[in-house]
Amino acid sequence: MYTQDQLKAMVAEAAKDEVLKNMAPGGILGVGTGSTANLFIDAIAPHQSHFAGVVSSSQASTDRLQKHGFKVLDSNSVQSLPMYVDGADEIDPHGHMLKGGGGALTREKIVAHLAQSFICICDGSKQVDVMGKFPLPVEIIPMAHAQVARELEKLGGVVTLRKVKGTDSVYVTDNQGWILDVAGLSIKDPVGLESQINQIPGVVCNGLFARRKANVLLIGEAAGVRRQTY
Repeated sequence: MYTQDQLKAMVAEAAKDEVLKNMAPGGILGVGTGSTANLFIDAIAPHQSHFAGVVSSSQASTDRLQKHGFKVLDSNSVQSLPMYVDGADEIDPHGHMLKGGGGALTREKIVAHLAQSFICICDGSKQVDVMGKFPLPVEIIPMAHAQVARELEKLGGVVTLRKVKGTDSVYVTDNQGWILDVAGLSIKDPVGLESQINQIPGVVCNGLFARRKANVLLIGEAAGVRRQTY
């Protein structure tokens, strides 16, 4: 039986193979954020000459990429990306994802929107029939905190302001926003809910990746890595 860390390492290696096989040399790759994305960055590090550069979804990923010698490009300098590789906190049978546990949801969505193909990498525990068990992150403008929280509570969720782990300090994103985590939802219409939440004044972005869902899922399971397309 594989541990969760071993499953993450397996899918990171599988994603490296997927990218090197299907992406022509000299292209620009989109790279996500989080523990599985970190393993993917480490896996592609020996192959950095394959890429003209990378577009990163967070300062943390940028720092890791630059330590490995990658050229990190501003997203404004590219018109499109052939591939974007990132993890998910939940993914449903249709390829809709819930993301943002690491706090980079807005930049992740920006980079994903540039990509022709979204490759989601995760272990089997992230695959669900209905999303919502993992709290849905919503990035907000700080002055709208109370107002947005009231609107999100109307959806039936329990809303909490994200704090820095182990402290009473408010978690601040790379964009200087705050994050509200909405627990207790049963997300049966992820496309509709994504659009509905984005219409609340003060919301920057929410963690539903339903309008721009995964194209390829590489999922680590007891039998190994399974590849699924949507």
